Amino acid sequence: MKKAIAVLISLIFVFLLCSCSKEPIPDETTPSDSSETITEATTEEMKTELLTTTKKNDKNNSSKSNVLQAGSGSAVLQDGKTYTGREPLPCVEFKVTDPENTRNLSTEKKGYGFGVAKDGKPNQVSVNNQKYFDEHNFNALCLDTVSSEKVLYLTFDCGYENGYTAKILDTLKEKNVPAAFFCTLPQVKQYPELISRMINEGHIVGNHSVKHPSFPSLTRTEMAQEIKGMDDYLRTNFGYSEPYFRFPMGEYSESALDLVGSLGYKSVFWSLAYSDWDLNNQKGADYAFNTVTARLHPGAVILLHAVSPDNSNALAQIIDYARENGYVFKSLRDYGN
Repeated sequence: MKKAIAVLISLIFVFLLCSCSKEPIPDETTPSDSSETITEATTEEMKTELLTTTKKNDKNNSSKSNVLQAGSGSAVLQDGKTYTGREPLPCVEFKVTDPENTRNLSTEKKGYGFGVAKDGKPNQVSVNNQKYFDEHNFNALCLDTVSSEKVLYLTFDCGYENGYTAKILDTLKEKNVPAAFFCTLPQVKQYPELISRMINEGHIVGNHSVKHPSFPSLTRTEMAQEIKGMDDYLRTNFGYSEPYFRFPMGEYSESALDLVGSLGYKSVFWSLAYSDWDLNNQKGADYAFNTVTARLHPGAVILLHAVSPDNSNALAQIIDYARENGYVFKSLRDYGN
């Protein structure tokens, strides 16, 4: 009897591990650059447990199908729940439109520029960026040009953990401010308690890819794999999925924008940021406060990096100042509503 029970438990465990298989099967005017762009540091953590795909496999698979089958390869927690306490979500198929790019959409790499806003107005570069996205029907946002309110969208990039995310979450909870955290898969795997807090406290956990590559250098199938690998893991281990994506290092192309939108994701850029990611050049909370508040403007999508101690120390003051000056913080979910 004991042997039979042991065999049954083993079969259940194998079933959970295999419930989501990871095998992939493939299916004008440009924004002006500005003098200020944002890049992100990479770490060894971000190079582990990664999805890899060769162009040879992409070519072979594309002749069979253009669908990425459901799959993450990671089992849920043993009690049948997830880190958030929710039920696991089923993995979904991603249809890769035009995997061979027969429409010849541009694959030229563009580094995102946004300009420095001042006097309560967005920089014209950001205005042009949003106009470009809208005119080309890309599902992308860098500046809310629709709302009549002085709305702000607070977003954080979380390529790796530096010990300040919990404090940021504490401040957001105290101030009742929603935010979006764009995370890579290694961070999600290593810090499930932080990711669970983000989700359970009402924030968005955005997709920042599996291994933080430059998307213009990938095939359309490889781009879809990067997004799907992250989505599968969140579904299986957190019972969560929301369609918001941020390009690693802000590097994109026409083909990449088209691909992300075709998967049902909104590409989220920004209209306000500063060089807060450089840990060797932190200038203090006062500098962070003065820099961010001087660049506030209606409709701003604010990009901050959670690795910055300056941001964590200045965040409460930034929120208070913005509200005192008539701004309202909203979730990306509210955009267009």
